[in-house]
Amino acid sequence: MNKPLSLALLIGGLVLLIYGLSAADSIGSSFSRFFTGAPTDKAIWLILGGAVAFIVGGAGLFRVTRSS
Repeated sequence: MNKPLSLALLIGGLVLLIYGLSAADSIGSSFSRFFTGAPTDKAIWLILGGAVAFIVGGAGLFRVTRSS
């Protein structure tokens, strides 16, 4: 994976994490948490997707490439 793509994944993952955490603190998520005990599906998917993108982007940036 090349560096610009990894950097884009890292930044995109961070943005998704921020949106997901913000959505988890929203009033709709509070109602969902009150009735079901869990935040909304949207908040959960944003947080999970952001975490995966952040990890993949970070791994791509810090991976050592071998030149032959």
